Amino acid sequence: MRNTILALAAVSLVIAALCGSALGGQASPMASERAAAAGPGPIRQLRIIAFGAHPDDCEIRVGGVAAMWAAQGHKVKFVSTTNGDIGHWKEAGGPLAQRRLKEVQAAATVLGIETEVLDIHDGEIMPTLENRRTIVRLIREWQADVVITHRPYDYHPDHRYTSILVQDAAFMVICPFFCPDVPHLKTNPVFMYSSDGFQKPYPFKPDIVVGIDEVMDRKLDALVKIESQFVEGCVTGNESMIPKNDAERAAAHQRVRTNFTGRFAAIADQYRDKLAELYGQDKGKAVRYAEAFELCEYGRRPSAAELRRLFPIPSANP
Repeated sequence: MRNTILALAAVSLVIAALCGSALGGQASPMASERAAAAGPGPIRQLRIIAFGAHPDDCEIRVGGVAAMWAAQGHKVKFVSTTNGDIGHWKEAGGPLAQRRLKEVQAAATVLGIETEVLDIHDGEIMPTLENRRTIVRLIREWQADVVITHRPYDYHPDHRYTSILVQDAAFMVICPFFCPDVPHLKTNPVFMYSSDGFQKPYPFKPDIVVGIDEVMDRKLDALVKIESQFVEGCVTGNESMIPKNDAERAAAHQRVRTNFTGRFAAIADQYRDKLAELYGQDKGKAVRYAEAFELCEYGRRPSAAELRRLFPIPSANP
């Protein structure tokens, strides 16, 4: 009996070691190998998948780092978990969903990434088992190293439930017998939240802030492709916002660019201390535009050094 108990205890310790990373404990051997592969030198090709609730969320929150990753040869995919079919003051239904799909496809071409829009009605996504399976399959099929989504504290139910679904996938992606039709991941990805301004129950606290100055124009070029939201006013627009000619459209695009320029300059200013920590004082002070991300504890927990290497931050800086 004593030998049996000791044997069971040994098995338990092995299982705990293998699962520790997914549960937020010590890294598993496979996770350690991945961290070592990341190394202090050039990182291997990464695969990043970002989930936004609507066809425009990822482009706003992750578009800059996505363009930088793509330029470095990494693979990035944006997924909208709803089709956006009520996100306009005048149009709705299938025609709007098709329009918004074409808009984010055009944006993806500018950014150099892939994109997908799920056929779930805008305003109606729920944290169901079926939807959890969909998210798990998408992460596995992409063989993701990094997964990004909203925080679960947000004004919009689609944002909140998209976040919950991705959080719920953070362990299930490594479970062999959940969605066994798609091979499970051997190592849990790093899960991250994109930034927001909500304060309760607790405010966003960045673990990584990335200067996006070098791709800011490209990000703005991508955002102006999404005219239904940023030119025509989304659900709060009106007829006067629709451009009547090329001159009005050019002026509208410039307004979009100006508004977003201010938004990402504000992120850089808000997290200036973190930029200085990551880039060094001089370069951190010089960053004009930024995107920020917080580590989700439900996925793999990389060291601060590895987390930095996963994002497009120059390795030459202290």
